[in-house]
Amino acid sequence: MKKTAILPALALALFLAPCASFAAPSTPGSYSLDFDATKYTVQTSTLDGKTFSYRAYEGIVYVQHPLDPAYETINIYVPVEYYSARTVGGYTIDNAPIFFPNSVGGYMPGAAAKPGLDFEGKPNALVVALSRGLIVAAPGARGRTLQDGSGRYTGKAPAAIVDLKAAVRYLRFNDKLIPGSSERIISNGTSAGGGLSALLGASGDNADYEPYLKALGAANARDDVYAVSAYCPITNLDNADSAYEWLLGGLTETKASTMGPPPAGAAAAATGAGAAMAPPAGMPAAAPTGAMGAAGATGAALPFGAPPSSGGPMTAEQLAVSARLKALFPAYLDGLGLRKADGTALALDASGDGSFRDYLKSLLIASAQTALKGGADLSKLDWVTIKDGVVTDIDWAGYVKYCGRKKAAPSFDGLDLSSGENSLFGTMSVNAQHFTAFGLANDASGTGAMASADLVRMMNPMAYIGAKGTTTSKYWRIRHGTVDSDTAIAIPAILATRLGNGGYSVDFALPWDRPHSGDYDLEELFTWIDGICR
Repeated sequence: MKKTAILPALALALFLAPCASFAAPSTPGSYSLDFDATKYTVQTSTLDGKTFSYRAYEGIVYVQHPLDPAYETINIYVPVEYYSARTVGGYTIDNAPIFFPNSVGGYMPGAAAKPGLDFEGKPNALVVALSRGLIVAAPGARGRTLQDGSGRYTGKAPAAIVDLKAAVRYLRFNDKLIPGSSERIISNGTSAGGGLSALLGASGDNADYEPYLKALGAANARDDVYAVSAYCPITNLDNADSAYEWLLGGLTETKASTMGPPPAGAAAAATGAGAAMAPPAGMPAAAPTGAMGAAGATGAALPFGAPPSSGGPMTAEQLAVSARLKALFPAYLDGLGLRKADGTALALDASGDGSFRDYLKSLLIASAQTALKGGADLSKLDWVTIKDGVVTDIDWAGYVKYCGRKKAAPSFDGLDLSSGENSLFGTMSVNAQHFTAFGLANDASGTGAMASADLVRMMNPMAYIGAKGTTTSKYWRIRHGTVDSDTAIAIPAILATRLGNGGYSVDFALPWDRPHSGDYDLEELFTWIDGICR
């Protein structure tokens, strides 16, 4: 049935339908994969003084056999104008793009997001998307701290990416019933959520995930997406430690840190000890059943990296680890065979100098020039050279010092298994494991084991870009702030360059003076979406 055929017969009845929207099990422990267009509420939001309405289909379980139905749900929102055969923002009920924002931070559980206010009290990305005529389908996903009633972990890798794929499959399976085009799904995420957004876009339809999807009873449909928006993606985890030390290894102490603002709809979650942060007004104070230190959210504060720290010097052991990890990065980078758009090879010598560093420096200069043109005062930054209103040079060492390091070495694969990423790679019975050969070889926990190579690969988008049997997204928008040291700027730069070398369309930038955060340039984001969808 065409979506437009739904309108004449059901428009009034559906607009006045009752509010229940949580999917009813077809059998005990089993949920229907059929979208019920009659179960919704009508909600309103206000943006720029204009109030508008949309249908809210909330709490839909998107797999037949969820391990945690509190998180394996999706919220779908549709502008009501579409039900009176009107266009919104130039789109129709049939061709409107589907905005697909996940709320994952720290690889913790992420509840399905809702339209509302963001961390700064502004309308969040879901509100802006709806105002511009996009359909919003916000998926929840399991995370590394979830446990069932028996104490078994149910959200370790690859749970989060499997859940996002299952949610995409639900949208495709119900394409004739859900407004919008499932051929125009645009994924969005920040931090770990940005990493998952990138992984979702890179690994579409790859068979590696099929056994996990079948076990959940995911719909029999494709799981590739049209485009990816990724803010400060925490990704390429098996190479993140060496990249971090290559960039920041010359710094001997960590800086004082605070929490960066979260993406719209992010779940409040701590990333180490599991202690929940207090959500802002209007947010639930308790987590759904099964969560450890997570709360469903519509814009709650989210600690993306380590908890706040006063900073301080690294130990002699940490400095030694830093030097060893730094030495590993050039070989990894050179092995990728990356090239600039003009064909210039991107490489590093054994000391860590070379064309790749020069390339990153050029991106920083471009970012500084954009900031200067926008009115930023850079005159106090003695490591930035400005001549006649043009940024002509940046002193690399000065930039590194200005950026500062947030984490002690190693930053991701903790030798004592204490990092959130160690926890991500645990098992149903083991909380944390190593995921790099360096981490395992230098294990300080006394009990360390190594996650399987297959599992580590399944969490890294670099392994899937353009791979055989894979549908990688055509369009990409990647943002990473110049003072974001939750991961090294090399990581998103490598991702963007590999994509560009593969022929994919990539919009990559390093926003000036931006810390670890997301959804801060929504006007630009949705203008980009309009540009690739019209």
